[in-house]
Amino acid sequence: MTATRNFPMRTVLRIQFSPEQRLGRGKMELLEHIRTTGSISAAGRAMDMSYRRAWLLVEEMNVMFSEPVVASQRGGKQGGGAQITPFGEEVLARFRAMEEKTQAAIRADLDWLENHRSLPAET
Repeated sequence: MTATRNFPMRTVLRIQFSPEQRLGRGKMELLEHIRTTGSISAAGRAMDMSYRRAWLLVEEMNVMFSEPVVASQRGGKQGGGAQITPFGEEVLARFRAMEEKTQAAIRADLDWLENHRSLPAET
């Protein structure tokens, strides 16, 4: 493997529940930002997306499962906020574990592909 390659080869796990419902790294990153910030809007900003887009992704995840992954509270005296539910924490942990297992299972094949990858042209 050489340093001249500007994009490392990697796997990307995506689980398709139906043609319209998918679970992947973007939604998992959003959950991690919600955990850190306690806010859907702040999590969206951290990912350079609108509050509406972040909220729609959270709602999509909440209807994908029998339990919600994020609980939110509207603004008021104490202000609004959001938190990952215990079930959401489990979804996140299991997804991250699946990513690691997938990477480990195909490591030799990825190494082989990397060793046979053509180098980008020098400019």
